[in-house]
Amino acid sequence: MLFLQVIVGGLLLGAIYALFSSGLTLIWGMMNFINFAHGEFVMLGMYVSLLVVVWLSGGPAAFGFAAAVALFVLGVIIYAGLIRHVMRGPMLAQILSTFGLALLLRYTAFFIFSANFVSLPQTSLSGTIDVGGILMPLAQLVSGVLAIVLTVGLHFMLTRTTIGSRLLAVSEDRNAAMLMGIRPNRMQALAWGLSAGAAGIAGALMAISYPWSPSVGETFGLTAFVVVALGGFGSVPGALYAGLIIGLIQAISAFWLGPIYKDIVVYALFVALLWLRPQGLMGKA
Repeated sequence: MLFLQVIVGGLLLGAIYALFSSGLTLIWGMMNFINFAHGEFVMLGMYVSLLVVVWLSGGPAAFGFAAAVALFVLGVIIYAGLIRHVMRGPMLAQILSTFGLALLLRYTAFFIFSANFVSLPQTSLSGTIDVGGILMPLAQLVSGVLAIVLTVGLHFMLTRTTIGSRLLAVSEDRNAAMLMGIRPNRMQALAWGLSAGAAGIAGALMAISYPWSPSVGETFGLTAFVVVALGGFGSVPGALYAGLIIGLIQAISAFWLGPIYKDIVVYALFVALLWLRPQGLMGKA
């Protein structure tokens, strides 16, 4: 029963990995652009949650919504003020711009919040729940289920709605989309907003259960790249499957070998899989 509890916990954590990684794969699939500051978006979502709880005494619904909105707005601003300009330059300029943005956001958070680890006070989701004999923290259960719902919802929006069709049109052929009356800059700004918003709400979900500091964005960013590469760049379903797999592998590795080895196992299997299938699980060759 304990091992089954470890498996469920790993899948729930992997669902949150999938949610914030889906934002990264959205940007890659639409714009062929790698955002090295994506992990810092998750970190900022966690601090937005903390501020809402401390200043407004808001609950999980309030700080989750606030994190999503705040990061959506930040994503649009970053696109308008930085990304749309560096996209015209060489790939090296694109890489260095988001890498520099990551450092700016991280050390700004260090300056404002210090390097100390913080955590949310107890919320209405505190406590444990018995699910078929498996004792699970209520916060972790709700966060994981909600993350899956939001990831599936993002995929549905991209594949079954008019907005999704416009985003796809811009990703396929920017000039042809303009001839059809679609404004590429608006669609790309929306994509950055959605990407950052998904990272923000994932950060809020993580903040319910785990302590953090400004340096946690670096870890989340690396995890997002592993998830996206494993699932296939540009594939939201691939990010969902890969996130669940990585969360599961981390949990089992920590249970059998110890927490210090969980990342080693993940990255070793990740390299091995990419050697056999470089395009990832659901990517195109």
